[in-house]
Amino acid sequence: MALLDIRQRTGYLFIAVIVAHIILISAQVNTRRGVPVLEAVTFGVFAEVQRAASLVISGVRASWSDYFALQQVRQENERLQQELARLRITLQQERALAQQSRMLQDLLTLKSGTPLATTAAAVIGSGASPDFRTITIDKGTAEGLRPDMSVVAPAGVVGRVITPSARAAKVQLLIDRNAAAAAVVERSRAQGVVEGTGGNLRLNYVSGTADVKVGDRLVTSGIEGIYPKGFVIGQIESIQRGAGEFSAIVVTPAVDFSSLEAVLVVLTPPSSDVEESTTPADSEGAADTTAQGRE
Repeated sequence: MALLDIRQRTGYLFIAVIVAHIILISAQVNTRRGVPVLEAVTFGVFAEVQRAASLVISGVRASWSDYFALQQVRQENERLQQELARLRITLQQERALAQQSRMLQDLLTLKSGTPLATTAAAVIGSGASPDFRTITIDKGTAEGLRPDMSVVAPAGVVGRVITPSARAAKVQLLIDRNAAAAAVVERSRAQGVVEGTGGNLRLNYVSGTADVKVGDRLVTSGIEGIYPKGFVIGQIESIQRGAGEFSAIVVTPAVDFSSLEAVLVVLTPPSSDVEESTTPADSEGAADTTAQGRE
């Protein structure tokens, strides 16, 4: 065993001597350019090591720069997404304000173009029952509202006040099953009564010989003493005849009741109030006074 170790050491020593000898020879032998072989070999080896190190460092630096650039891009992307969300919200708010401005402008135009005394009111609630269609407005008896005052919008007739309180009022919509209004065909002046069906309107009590066509517009006639004359009710959608009479005339309302936000309440007393204010007794008394004055 010891002999084997001595032989290995001798072999290692021999190899070391040979390498040293080669190095010494390389140091003394020059290349064609006059550079020692040892120096050229050493330079080449270190140059490759430097090349590899430079590539590694460049790769790490590029990866590090890309990482930071990616982080900046990610942060910029998040900022842009937040800015986009904010702009979208702002755009929605501006659209809502523009729509509200248009609605108020239409309401103001209707108010200025109507010779009747009116007051504007905002819709603050609506009835939940499909059979009884009502809305609640933010004006009441404190502003002069009374039952049976008509309520209109720029598009047409809305309904009438049925239950006013001090600071609010319930309005029965024209499409309510218990609502009705005297109507006239704008084109032919044919008369009838518009009644609510809960979601639409029907024109009833129309003469069988009346000139009524699909597409005709209906307006209020004012003879029932609630709705002022000439306000738009809707447009005839379909007509059914039976035995020479009109069995069903469906009318599409002019007002979109699902999107009402503001209305006008007509404060002018219905004509029925004026008629009721002159009772038969008052008439007889006036007649007696007139007779006495003549005598």
